Amino acid sequence: MKTNLIATFAAASLALLAVPVHAATMPKAGDAAPLFAGQDQDGKTVNLADLIGKKIVLLYFYPKDFTSGCTKEACGFRDRMGELQKDNVEVIGVSFDTTESHLKFADKYKLNFPLIADPGGKIVELYGVRLDHMDMAHRVSFLIGLDGKIVHVTEAGNPEVHFQQMKEVIAGLKKP
Repeated sequence: MKTNLIATFAAASLALLAVPVHAATMPKAGDAAPLFAGQDQDGKTVNLADLIGKKIVLLYFYPKDFTSGCTKEACGFRDRMGELQKDNVEVIGVSFDTTESHLKFADKYKLNFPLIADPGGKIVELYGVRLDHMDMAHRVSFLIGLDGKIVHVTEAGNPEVHFQQMKEVIAGLKKP
């Protein structure tokens, strides 16, 4: 009986580990991008509705300012900004961090795009990318077309995968 109890507990523990990373439904390619407005590191309001029809938006969610993977990802977008701007792409980062944290992060790494502060997690919840039981976002990128629909979603934990996938999809958007 003791062995059955241990086996039952082990099975239940594994089932808990299989719970999805995000409880809310994450939008997918073809869905209309959920609209939001938020304050960036400079105190400016960034409204997605203002960009629809004007820019392709690369909206990326990340766990936390100053962590190694998030710094690598942010600096990667910074270093690719010229190429992205030539393709009419606006990069926007979102995390639970405050505007003050974003300002320090952007200043330290000379980031040249808005970082939206979402300390209450409203935007993170809207996109269904919250890490379970944590005030952190899962690393997910959404490419939003001029029509306001999501063109591509990248969920890889590796920033290099994000860059490569987005580059390929953006290149495909330019073809007639």
